[in-house]
Amino acid sequence: MTAAPDGPLTAHGGPPAAHDGPPAAHAGPLTAHDGLPAAHAGYLTARDRPGPVPRTAPETALSVRQVLTLERVLAGEPEVVAGADRLDRPVRWVHVAEAADVGVMLSGGEMVLTTGVLLAGDEEKQAEYIRSLHRADAAAVVLGLGRAFPAPPDVMRRAAERCGLPLVVLHRPFPFAELTEEVQSRLVRQKFASVSLSEAVRTALTALITAGAPLQALLDEIARHSACPVVVTNLAHRVLATAGERSAVDDVLRDWERIARQAGGSEGDGWIRAGLGGRGEIWGRLVLCGHRGDAATGRLLADRAAEALVLHRMLGGHGGVTWEEQSAQSLLTDLVGEAVPARQLLPRARAAGLPVNRRTFVPLVARGAEPAGLDRLLRLLGLPGLVAELSDGLTAILLSLPRDQDADALTAHFAARLHREAARPGPVAGPDTGAPPPPGHGPGPGAARARAGGTSGRVRAVVAAAAARTDWDEVPAGLREARHVADAVADSATARDLPAVVRLGDVHLRGLMRLLRDDPRVQSFAERELDGLLFEATATGTAHDLLDVLRTYLATGRNKSRTARLHHVSRPALYRRLEAIQGRLGVDLDDFEQAASVHIALLAHDAQQR
Repeated sequence: MTAAPDGPLTAHGGPPAAHDGPPAAHAGPLTAHDGLPAAHAGYLTARDRPGPVPRTAPETALSVRQVLTLERVLAGEPEVVAGADRLDRPVRWVHVAEAADVGVMLSGGEMVLTTGVLLAGDEEKQAEYIRSLHRADAAAVVLGLGRAFPAPPDVMRRAAERCGLPLVVLHRPFPFAELTEEVQSRLVRQKFASVSLSEAVRTALTALITAGAPLQALLDEIARHSACPVVVTNLAHRVLATAGERSAVDDVLRDWERIARQAGGSEGDGWIRAGLGGRGEIWGRLVLCGHRGDAATGRLLADRAAEALVLHRMLGGHGGVTWEEQSAQSLLTDLVGEAVPARQLLPRARAAGLPVNRRTFVPLVARGAEPAGLDRLLRLLGLPGLVAELSDGLTAILLSLPRDQDADALTAHFAARLHREAARPGPVAGPDTGAPPPPGHGPGPGAARARAGGTSGRVRAVVAAAAARTDWDEVPAGLREARHVADAVADSATARDLPAVVRLGDVHLRGLMRLLRDDPRVQSFAERELDGLLFEATATGTAHDLLDVLRTYLATGRNKSRTARLHHVSRPALYRRLEAIQGRLGVDLDDFEQAASVHIALLAHDAQQR
């Protein structure tokens, strides 16, 4: 329904008539499709009532405006004589009451129907009647004109205007029982629909939890039912996860902290929050952002969703990975994958607590380190950043540093501290607090792998870095470069010395082969050069030792003594193996060009195995 113009509209849709009088004193017919205007009062005719509106969700709670458009009410020719700007008040119930002190019997939200028979002739009672309803927070009062009041009483109209209470008169009264019956039945149906929605949400979320679904699947289901963006935060307003239409979520996150602290403080604008916690402790919030349904239905939906999320966390959903880790993993994975432009991910990064204004971004990828330990080390060193596991053994780290700080020096300090921590048992961490992890937050998947080389020092943690960036749009390329470097040194950490921070210039030919490993020409070259060894290794399984010897011999610069020591064999035994290798490959490894060709082929072959 659209707002009506200043003036009455005839039932035939004619132009509005000009008037200079106060809005409340003016009476004129209105059609239902023009709405009940805030500017003036008017009639509603039954002929112009709105048709049914198809719905995909439970109807919102009835408002005063909606009650006045019901067929039974329209037949009574309702006229709003006061409080026309308050017609969106929700109606909780409908009562018929004639007593002057009816307010003491109300609990708020009622539409009161009266003929005023006990108020006629006493203006003080009339004014007090309106004031008592206002004190009781009634939704509206409907007065049936007749013997007691043949015309709208001016005293009640003025009192209602002062109190901001909608006052409606019926020019053609009808049995109030018909109206109370219809409104009550509608309210009961809507209550039942809300309860049905609540149970549907509970059932759907419970099914997802029992199936071991990740947090994102639960939030997507909540967003589907609520038809608005859904945000999960910690108590510091840091966004842990979101769901809903992407453009709407981005709008919400663009200035998240300010919006969350200001608009999020009230449910009047559709922001509905539910605490997440247990055992008397709140550790997060679920926020429905801009819920368009009635507040009661939204509150019920938010509460059911919060219960499910708490259960999901307590049961250790998604392999025991914390929500903070899932949030960082989702963001960094999207950055690396380029499925979403970096510019569109900026609101998510800012809402996740990563400083993004006037910063220097350092993309890192660590191999052989536990993500949780790396995150603790960042906090211990006071370095702002995000940490997330990309794949088995690889962890992405995105540092966000002030532009006046030396990014290379801080990166080197982080890597050096990581290597020192790796030299002693246990995961990379700060001082042990002795506090147990939250329910369901035991060691994540990375716990089964090398803990930053911190078990016995056999596996050395590798920190690969790309050049620092000041442009957020260049961060994805930096993360891919760092990952490429980490992959390139995956099998060489024990074969040769590496700097504390490995960069693209440190991986040389190995990095190039890693980059070109999917090229068919490179694959063909590697197969052709190594065919003699690879065929026998596949057919008999006896040539794997020879491949290992060849790999070590070439990696050590064809140093026979060192190769023999690394393989714990005598020099004569090594010579026999080298002769066997040369015989199968048909090459002379003392010839530099032939040895280089075999070395390149072996590097390409190794790159294809990962």
